Amino acid sequence: MDIAGVKAEGVEWRSMCPISSALDVLGDKWSLLIVRDLIIHGPRTYSQFLESPERISTNILASRLDLLTCLKLIERVNPEAASRNNAYRLTEGGAALRPVLEALGKWAGTHLSAGEKIACLHRIRDRLSGPQYPY
Repeated sequence: MDIAGVKAEGVEWRSMCPISSALDVLGDKWSLLIVRDLIIHGPRTYSQFLESPERISTNILASRLDLLTCLKLIERVNPEAASRNNAYRLTEGGAALRPVLEALGKWAGTHLSAGEKIACLHRIRDRLSGPQYPY
């Protein structure tokens, strides 16, 4: 364990900050979208997750479902059934993320207009396609 790390319940956290710890486990691009789909649609199968408009890849989906299951945020509806046709649902801990996602959605609706998002994407694209060394 390095100096900044904090070990709790077998997990080594980067810091004692609860926001940092939450981002360590939920801050990737896909985990909260999986939780979002379960909040909106209820139990979902692996195939139904793949139909989301964000187009998650199969290997990332499998990895995130394993992570969220390990964190006890989601669970399989029927743990004894084959995973191929088994649905996932939120646990109590996962359902507790609803107000967080609602607040995040409200914030984005207020502060991230479609025009601003498109302008930012164009600026980033232009920077990436421009000269490597502008000097």
